[in-house]
Amino acid sequence: MSDNNPFGNSAGQYATTVQYGGGDPKPSLGEGPADLIKDTTTAGFAADVIQESRRQPVLVDFWAPWCGPCKQLTPLLEKAVKAAGGTVKLVKMNIDDHPSIAGQLGIQSIPAVIAFKNGQPVDGFMGAIPESQIAEFIKKVGGKNSAGNQVAEALAAATEARGAGDVQTAADIYDAILEQAPETIEAIAGLGELLFEAGDTEGAEAVLARAPEDKKDAPPLAALRARIALAAQAASLGNPAEFERRLAANPADHQARFDLAMIQNAQGERTQAADNLLAIIKADRGWNDDGAKAQLLKFFEAWGMTDEATLAARRKLSSLLFA
Repeated sequence: MSDNNPFGNSAGQYATTVQYGGGDPKPSLGEGPADLIKDTTTAGFAADVIQESRRQPVLVDFWAPWCGPCKQLTPLLEKAVKAAGGTVKLVKMNIDDHPSIAGQLGIQSIPAVIAFKNGQPVDGFMGAIPESQIAEFIKKVGGKNSAGNQVAEALAAATEARGAGDVQTAADIYDAILEQAPETIEAIAGLGELLFEAGDTEGAEAVLARAPEDKKDAPPLAALRARIALAAQAASLGNPAEFERRLAANPADHQARFDLAMIQNAQGERTQAADNLLAIIKADRGWNDDGAKAQLLKFFEAWGMTDEATLAARRKLSSLLFA
């Protein structure tokens, strides 16, 4: 982290070990259009988008051959990405051939463009917007200003602190970021998550309320709201031992298994929660209007697309549905 970064004091020991994106955050000037724009698949998504976004912002264009507005938007996107000189990359995904990623992100209409930074979705838009708005969006997501670089360095330091279990330092960094850049979605989400995980749901909700109106539905914030809602729902269900007793007496008691899954999720037992919902889907797909699958998808939203429990449960769900 640079010596004049206003967040350096909060970052402490992590400032000397963290590089945002694990190296040079921008591509070399020698990269041409072929390097900046590519198509991807479900299998390639992790490398092309998740990993690449740790180096620089990546825009994902979800489209389909039958979509008229997509045909209007994509050429404008490609033009704007090339004009941006390497501040962002563009990855295109045909949802007809590869629907699962769009489904995990909750995309219900196309065209849809989602921006990824540091492995996470951070912003986006739907519909064919004018060229001027596309350029403005790219500038916001991939701008080269020094303040943006300082924020990125500080966010990386906060991430490392959280990984090391140093929750207080991470919270201090997020606080410092929000003092200087109060609209930083990643810092709002990060601080809110720390408060929620510490049991301060009211504090987490207060932090979420600080998000700008036009960013309140950004994916990291939506995921945290989903976690809070699920925890509140589980808290009203009571003692998990009662549901375990009911299941021991009757393994086909799907409501007991469903309620137990809710409590397990609230307690951080993600794998067990997913397995119980998957067991309901396997036994009776139509139970409660496919309620087990709907709830599992809510879990995915709350856990995050790249969470290990999400990925494992997604594979199991696919095996059940397409076996």
